Amino acid sequence: MRISHYFEWEGQITGGHAQSVRNQRTMLSRAGVEYTTAPDLSADLLHLNNMGPRSLYHARRAHDRDVPVLVHAHQTAEDFRESFALSDVVAPALRPYLSYAYGLADHLICPSEHTARVLDDYCDTPRTVVSNGFDPAKLDGADDPDLRATYLDRYDLDPPVVYMVGHVIERKGLRAFVETASRMPETEFVWFGYLNPGGGTIDRVLRSRTTTTLVRGAPRNCTFTGYIDDIAGAFAAGDVFFFPTKNENEGMALLEAMATGAPPVVRDIEPFEWLADGETALKADGVAGFESALRRLLADPERRVALGAAAAAESEQYELDAVADDLLAVYTDLLG
Repeated sequence: MRISHYFEWEGQITGGHAQSVRNQRTMLSRAGVEYTTAPDLSADLLHLNNMGPRSLYHARRAHDRDVPVLVHAHQTAEDFRESFALSDVVAPALRPYLSYAYGLADHLICPSEHTARVLDDYCDTPRTVVSNGFDPAKLDGADDPDLRATYLDRYDLDPPVVYMVGHVIERKGLRAFVETASRMPETEFVWFGYLNPGGGTIDRVLRSRTTTTLVRGAPRNCTFTGYIDDIAGAFAAGDVFFFPTKNENEGMALLEAMATGAPPVVRDIEPFEWLADGETALKADGVAGFESALRRLLADPERRVALGAAAAAESEQYELDAVADDLLAVYTDLLG
């Protein structure tokens, strides 16, 4: 079996999308599956990870040569909203484009049951749910007291720390994060992830004015670190993972936080239906609800530990070694 594992705009796309592609390649390497990152139609199967115009071109060429086409459905129009400047304007046009693009596939991989249901309204292409997964090796050191002390000192944080990991965009719940921090001035809130409002031409184009305004107007107990080299340091420093995202295809940062034993507080939305409220996470909606959930956890260290332990146990089924067989089974089925 030889796979053409193509990721259009690989040098430009970051975040969870890029991490998912890296995870797939890690699984292929560990399983001993030969692959190329070029759109090579001499391969047995073409696996596309971003449906830009070149991917559409190669998908059509693959059909002409009877090469099976597998498309990873990383994007939906719904998930694209409130991401960058003009994303809400582009989103309506993105839906028919993705409907056509996903319709070119022989099979789709969806990262969650939620995404699979959303795509029911896009196309009738057969699909399989395969989690993006997470690599526990990426979290090495997250339980190291010295690393925790380093990051607490670096950002002048006084635990317990409420934290978030990911790109700083409105869809991820930026407004709720900032407003909840404003209502809890005695608690440290920190968002680890890429942020550079106004720095660089590309960033000025992509960064929405609302995002910049919210970050610059955040209270003193709300820290935005920007990009950090060692993501394990973020998980080491944090005590409660606060994920008020409005829409998510899966949420790898959530899986990683759970794996470290951090109790999660999430928005009560359909993508998180797999989490049991009060057992593996606390679910809430609206700033008042988030504040209440966070205060309950922060006031009860024993409950934090118990909820975090349950979350860690739940996350084990999403480790790369656990989901690799699902990915390989899709390849095998497509190749007959």
